Amino acid sequence: MRKNLVRQTTRKALTVTAMAAVVTGGAFLTSGTASAGTMLAESCATTVTGNMGDQIAITGASVKELVRMGANEAGTLAVGDWAANDIAKIPTIVIGQIPATVGGTISGESVGSAVRKALDTSGTWGLGLDRIKTLDNVARKVAGSCQVTGLASNYVAPTTPRSDNPADNGQTGGGTLAPTTPGGQLIPNLGTGSLSAPQRDYSNIPAATPGGFAVPPGIKYPAGSPVPGQQSPEFGVLGAGSADPGQSADVRNAGNADSLAAPASADDVQLPMLLAVLALAGVTAALVRTWVLRNVS
Repeated sequence: MRKNLVRQTTRKALTVTAMAAVVTGGAFLTSGTASAGTMLAESCATTVTGNMGDQIAITGASVKELVRMGANEAGTLAVGDWAANDIAKIPTIVIGQIPATVGGTISGESVGSAVRKALDTSGTWGLGLDRIKTLDNVARKVAGSCQVTGLASNYVAPTTPRSDNPADNGQTGGGTLAPTTPGGQLIPNLGTGSLSAPQRDYSNIPAATPGGFAVPPGIKYPAGSPVPGQQSPEFGVLGAGSADPGQSADVRNAGNADSLAAPASADDVQLPMLLAVLALAGVTAALVRTWVLRNVS
């Protein structure tokens, strides 16, 4: 009887221990799955929204055509259909994760590298004679058409920047944010102690005060006043008046202007001076003609 009781007690203890181990393991696996998830993108060129740290993945079917074209264009006698069908069988290809910021971009080169690795490990027979060259060409083809943007839905922007200065003794650096311009541009204060600084004084900056009203120019400067600013005289439009039909167009455009004789002056050239100049010119011409004919003879 005593041996049966010991066996029953031992069996119950082992059963309870096994149940506890199963429950603990299940809870551990559940917590690990919930801590970080995998966000599956619809295509290799889209935007994915998730929590910070979540993995971003694409399906092999989303890059099937790119793999087909990249393999056929490699020039290695690769069979693009075989490579495309093998990559389409892969349900998820991890290309990155959502950053711990408001968002980030996974470049096409990163997507191409992940697809290249997945195609290489798939064991496909469609990579042709030069396996490395075909994989590189597929990666370049995917990189030229793919780019995924990850947005963090649970990101919260920090309200106060933290300081890297050891003199702050672990306090939040920068203190308050003081305005540097009347427009409200903010920069962190770099002071020590209370980590705050008084606002700058702008009272000495000259500023124009608005006037009450403006006096009209007609009242401020009357028409008969000789001061500057009086109203300009009115003139007619050129050519708008009646013109004499007997005059030419040049005379009408000139405004019917008449030339005025200049008054006599003591410096004017008189008739005796003109006669002397003409006589001198005639004598000079005769002398030149005589010299020229004498040299010719």
